[in-house]
Amino acid sequence: MTATFKVLSALLSYPDDALMSAAPAFRRALDEESLLPPETRPLLDALVEEIAASDLYDLQERYVELFDRTRSLSLHLFEHVHGESRDRGQAMIDLKSLYEQNGLHLSSSELPDYLPAFLEFLSVRPLPEALQTLSQTTHILTALAERLHKRGAPYEAVFRALEAIAEPAEDAASVEIVPEGYDADPNDFAALDAQWEEEAVSFGPDAAPGCKDRLVAQIRAGRRPVADVPTKGEAP
Repeated sequence: MTATFKVLSALLSYPDDALMSAAPAFRRALDEESLLPPETRPLLDALVEEIAASDLYDLQERYVELFDRTRSLSLHLFEHVHGESRDRGQAMIDLKSLYEQNGLHLSSSELPDYLPAFLEFLSVRPLPEALQTLSQTTHILTALAERLHKRGAPYEAVFRALEAIAEPAEDAASVEIVPEGYDADPNDFAALDAQWEEEAVSFGPDAAPGCKDRLVAQIRAGRRPVADVPTKGEAP
């Protein structure tokens, strides 16, 4: 088991009393495994300390506003990848099947592309395999890190840590990320409902084929640079 992935998964989970109580042990786990580069630790340690010491309701309010009410910061990986709804539905089925083949069974209310669940899955896979699988999400992680950075959100630290250990896949440039665009006011529930309303995803046997060869195939689409991420040689 790779404890680093479990810690990062926990840090991206909805804050509760159990998370706050466990937070002091996170730094010890990261120290013992030493998987993350030292330069990633100051921001990450600051997030851990903040979770351990802050008011729970403040933590929960911030989490909901960032990840539940801001579509461009969604923790669902496939939300950030262009593609037809039918393809995303098949991708969900394939990813869930991959989890189950390796002993991870989600509840009926959990979607397989939820990043904390994905990291939990990586934590129980052999480390070389886990790092290779993580590499398929590099463009998504970088885009989310940039978006959180613009908002001054400390959760950026988790995505920077994941970036640091995930070597970009050879075909990373072919992954097309949904541009950030406009986010509805997190407190305008009517606007939020309208923004999130979209064509239903098909999960049945008639769902379109393709997107079947593990995560790399499931998130591959288009051939343009990632939104919010400077290209090589471009000033940030």
